[in-house]
Amino acid sequence: MKKELPIILCGILSAIPALASEQSQSKGFIADSHFNLLLRNAYMKRDYKVPGIQNRAEWGQGLIADWQSGYTRGLIGFGFDAMGQYAVRLDGGRGKSGDGGIDFFKQAHNGKAKSELAKFGATAKMRISDTVISYGTQRPQLPVVSADNSRLLDETFTGVVVTSKEIHGLDINAGYLTDEQRKSDDRHNSGLKSLSFGGASYQFNDRFSGSFYASNVEKTLNKQYLGLSYQQPLAAEQSLALNFNGYNSRLTKKYASQLDTGRSNTIWSMAANYSWWIHTFKLAYQQSNGSTGYQYAGYRDQGGVGDGGNSIWLDNSYWSDFDAKGERSWQAAYGIDFSELGIPGLSYNIAYVRGDNIKTSQTSNGHEHELYNQIQYKVQSGVAKDLTLDLRYSILRVSANAADYNSGGSEIRFFADYPFSFF
Repeated sequence: MKKELPIILCGILSAIPALASEQSQSKGFIADSHFNLLLRNAYMKRDYKVPGIQNRAEWGQGLIADWQSGYTRGLIGFGFDAMGQYAVRLDGGRGKSGDGGIDFFKQAHNGKAKSELAKFGATAKMRISDTVISYGTQRPQLPVVSADNSRLLDETFTGVVVTSKEIHGLDINAGYLTDEQRKSDDRHNSGLKSLSFGGASYQFNDRFSGSFYASNVEKTLNKQYLGLSYQQPLAAEQSLALNFNGYNSRLTKKYASQLDTGRSNTIWSMAANYSWWIHTFKLAYQQSNGSTGYQYAGYRDQGGVGDGGNSIWLDNSYWSDFDAKGERSWQAAYGIDFSELGIPGLSYNIAYVRGDNIKTSQTSNGHEHELYNQIQYKVQSGVAKDLTLDLRYSILRVSANAADYNSGGSEIRFFADYPFSFF
């Protein structure tokens, strides 16, 4: 992929049509600029139901500032983006920090969590027609490399990314990343050597869309992703949506040996969502096959993959991802939007997922199940307009013979996001 990126770029640029484009409509470096600020207060607590595993909790206040310039006028436009992240620990000391799944503030070698974080990033960018080439701090949101933005501060990468929308309905993305910054740390090197990726998504018509992506993490794995989505309007205020997501992965011999596992995995999920008025009903099935479970996320210097904490676009992913070796899982979910009942901005979702056939060193039929709840409210007007309050509660139980794969317990998450858009 490292050698293929220039070839992909040349192909994109050679296909640029002589039509009106985003660059031709540029208003300038300053006139098209935007500055956004997000204040985030986040609390997470995990009470494990496994002997020997300590309960964990972290609480912090974060700030994410994001400035994006416009592009200079002309055939080729140039721009510059900058971001700053700051967080202060409000609680999570006294032995409560250190959970890799929470990961608000990284622990030092002495076991003490950081009391504050300050992180900065910058990106230089160039636009030709509807194609953008950027280098610097990146926060990709793609199925094979997706920076985690679901904790206190954002995870980021460093590298070059090419995005192109030259053909209506077709989005092309390719990149080469050489660095990953952990969301809970201010260091810029988490052990990632290189990650190359490429792929595209296409809107075939108003109802049907698809995407395909591939990635290579040096000395770790190769991965391919296929996603399909179809929406069918039914009677008044009713619709049906079908979604398919699937990954095929192959680990290197050295990395598989490090994990003491096999090398291949294929995992997929299929979901049906029926919407009626304020209600949404969901049924999903997920299947993991191969000589290992689905491998993603983590950090290279800790033995993880290093492709981003959100790189799992599968339906049965909540606290547990239900992605063990051989695992199959079923989900039933329900959501309600209270806007039509006189409470705009309020919603509630509940889901139950059960997985079995988990294969570990102890069993060939481990099982787990999770009950997930989420209530969310977004302020609609006034001085606190757009303030979002999000409360989640999950109960996860894992059979004792599958302890090598996962640990059960209960989890609480509370997030208060207050965004400001200055211009």
